[in-house]
Amino acid sequence: MKFAFYTLGCKVNQYETQAMQRMLTERGHTLGEFDDCCDGYIINTCSVTAVSDKKSRNMIRRARAANPQAVIGVCGCYAQSAPDEVKKLGVDVMVGTADRKEFLEHMLLAVQQRQYWQKVTDAGAPREFEILPAGGLAARTRALLKVEDGCNNFCTYCIIPYTRGRVRSMPLDEAVRQARQLEAEGYREIVINGIEISSWGWEWRDGSTLRQLILALCHAVPELRIRLGSLEPRTIDADFCRTLAGCENLCPQFHLSLQSGSDTVLKRMHRKYDTARFLESVELLQTYFPGCAVTTDLIVGFPGETEGEFAESLAFMRKCNLSQVHIFPYSRRRGTPAATMSGQLTNAEKAARAERAAQVAQELEHSYRTEMTGSTQEVLFEQPEGEYMTGHAKNYVKVYVKAAETAALHNTVRSVRVLEPFADGVLAALL
Repeated sequence: MKFAFYTLGCKVNQYETQAMQRMLTERGHTLGEFDDCCDGYIINTCSVTAVSDKKSRNMIRRARAANPQAVIGVCGCYAQSAPDEVKKLGVDVMVGTADRKEFLEHMLLAVQQRQYWQKVTDAGAPREFEILPAGGLAARTRALLKVEDGCNNFCTYCIIPYTRGRVRSMPLDEAVRQARQLEAEGYREIVINGIEISSWGWEWRDGSTLRQLILALCHAVPELRIRLGSLEPRTIDADFCRTLAGCENLCPQFHLSLQSGSDTVLKRMHRKYDTARFLESVELLQTYFPGCAVTTDLIVGFPGETEGEFAESLAFMRKCNLSQVHIFPYSRRRGTPAATMSGQLTNAEKAARAERAAQVAQELEHSYRTEMTGSTQEVLFEQPEGEYMTGHAKNYVKVYVKAAETAALHNTVRSVRVLEPFADGVLAALL
C-alpha cells in the first residue's frame, strides 16, 4: 500500500512523522508525495496558533480532494485539542498526541477492510513515554532523537501542555541505544529534541537531569555531533556548563527560550525566570563555551505590551549579544489565558513591532557572522546549492563553499576557513 504524509509544526512532529514512515516501510509499504494518488494520507497536525489549526484543516480537505476513495488519517496536536472539529471534516482514522503505533495499525485496517477508528485520550491523564524508532528514510546527515514529551510550564500564551500532556521521558539506556543505532546507520549528527527537554527525567523524582543524559550520549557516540534543542534558561547553571564543556562533540549552539526581554511581560506570560536569570545563563555559556552561538525566540505584541516594554526587549536582545533571534508576533490562541487578557494589540501594531525587532535581530546575526571571519570551523556538508556545497558549522551557522565535486562532500565533516558573511550564512574555503 502507498501512503503520503504531511507534517505541520515543530521538530517533534517531524520526528514522529519520520518514525511512522519508517514503521510503514519496514512492513513493506511505500511512500508517495502528498499530491500523488495514494491509498492513505496522514496529516500530522499542529495547534500552536489559530493559523496552525486552519492549515491543518486545509490539508485534510486537500487530501480528500486528491483521492476521495483514500483513507484519511489525522494525528497530532490539532486532533488532540479539537477532535470534534476534525471529525466534521470526514476523517477516517484519528488519534491525538499518543498511540502512534496503534494509529498505524488502524490506518492499515481502514485501507484493507474499511474499519474506521478514532481515539483521543485525555492529555491530562498519566501517560507513558512512547518509544518510536529514530532516524529518517532519505540520505540525511542529521537525525532527530526525541527524548521527552509533554510540558508542565503552562505559559499563558501556549496550548501545548493541554495537547501534549505532562512531562514524560525516554529512559537513558534507550536514548543511548538509539543514538548508537543512528551512528551505525551513517548519521553524523543527532539533534536532541522534545517538547521541553529541560525537564527530561523530572517525573522520576530521582535527581535525573538533562546534563546527565547529554553527557551519556556524548560519551556513547563520540564521533557524532550532539546538538541540543530548545532549552529553558533555568537549565543552564554552573554544573551544566562544567559537566558538558569537556564534550568535544557537543555543538556549541544553545537555543534559550526568551519570549520577552521585559520582566513585566515575562510575568504576564507566566515564564519561570526573569531577565537577570536569562542573562546569567547567557554569560555562563559564553564563558564555558567561547564563541558559542546563543539563539532565542521573541514574541512581540503580547497582550498589554507597552512601547516601553517592547523597547526593553530590543535593548535586552543587544545586551545578551545573541547570535540569532526568531521573531514571532503574538498569535491569540483560543483556550489559553492570554487570549482573554485585556490590552490585545492590533495585527498592524504587532506586525510593526515584529519588523522593528527583526531589524535588531539581523544586526546581531550579521555581527556574529562577521566575528567568524578568519576562523576555522568544522562543517557537516549536506546539500548542493547552485555552484556551492552547503552545510552547517557546529554553531549552526550555514556555510557555503565552492566545490566542483559536491557529491564527494555530502555527509562529510571538513575543516574550512571562514572568508566573510554570505547570503544567509558565511562563505568559506576548504582547508
